[in-house]
Amino acid sequence: MYKLQSFSRAKLAETFSRLSSRLHWTGGRPSAPLGSRILTNTDDIFKHNMWDHVQWTEEDKENARKKAKENSCTHIPLEEQGKFDTEACQYWDKFYKMHQKKFFKDRKWLFLEFPELLPSGAKSQTTNGYLVDQIQQHNRPTHRNTDTPTLIQTPAFPGQHASFRILEVFCSVFFLKLSVLLHRETDAYVYCCDFSPCAIQLVKDHPDYHDSVCHAFVHDICEERASFPFPPQSLDVILAVFVLSSIHPERLQGIVNRLSTYLKYGGIFLFRDYGRFDFSQLRFKKGRCLSENFYTRGDGTCVYFFTKEEIHDLFSIAGLEEIQNLEDRRLQVNRGKKVAMHRVWMQSKYRKGYPPPPS
Repeated sequence: MYKLQSFSRAKLAETFSRLSSRLHWTGGRPSAPLGSRILTNTDDIFKHNMWDHVQWTEEDKENARKKAKENSCTHIPLEEQGKFDTEACQYWDKFYKMHQKKFFKDRKWLFLEFPELLPSGAKSQTTNGYLVDQIQQHNRPTHRNTDTPTLIQTPAFPGQHASFRILEVFCSVFFLKLSVLLHRETDAYVYCCDFSPCAIQLVKDHPDYHDSVCHAFVHDICEERASFPFPPQSLDVILAVFVLSSIHPERLQGIVNRLSTYLKYGGIFLFRDYGRFDFSQLRFKKGRCLSENFYTRGDGTCVYFFTKEEIHDLFSIAGLEEIQNLEDRRLQVNRGKKVAMHRVWMQSKYRKGYPPPPS
């Protein structure tokens, strides 16, 4: 039997209690999405490291547009751009080897902004190793006994007996720690994938990793024919946090389309990433731009900066219904250097709707 390294049942109960107190009892959403620290007096700007819901002036917007136009006026030559796509895995492997476990930060905010990660009354979707095929159950002929679910036998897969399944498109050690506790308390199972073998190995080497509660695997979500270790319509949640921005924007629609097929009806896609004119976009030097709002860093990794409209189109075209699509504008403060930076992040939730009833 393996041993939990950082948490106990008492700490889990305390976490759940604290989170519950922050959620509305009806909707299960944070009472104050994206934070509630509002800067009302500019004299107080250096009293905290971050201010929420910051309103930009017209001057701020114009300065951001000018800066983005300046650093994107010179593109990397087309003949040199291909390597950032074909050799992306190598660049990210080097990234993980350099940063290793220091990169995996505790993402405690995930459960405040995305309470959907905490299963509430989840009912099992499996029966004796059989997965309920929700499409055929929904569309079965009316002359059949409607009290008997249609069961389609599927090959065995990791986590098939779990009542609640989450896929994290990226690997974070903190999430693995909580996956152990979520499984023990709620029968949840977590999958996490990355196309970097180094990232997967870092996760598997973590003391909290165990096949009974989670499954980490190498997978390139850009590869159209690459298979997942679970069947379609088997996931309750897909989590993509600062992941899709690293991929060429022309590939994104196909990726979201394919991932969405693995959601159950009623399943939810949780997304957070960089927003247009974020400080990290404006600080790029000339000569790092690959295409409009898409850049490469000095280490070869890439980043794209989204707008609300782009995100809405991305998920809507994939057949998902909007629950939340927010632009998170904050003011990040370096109190030591007396510097304030405008941060822009996108946070979205899209649900896979149920098909219309047969006529």
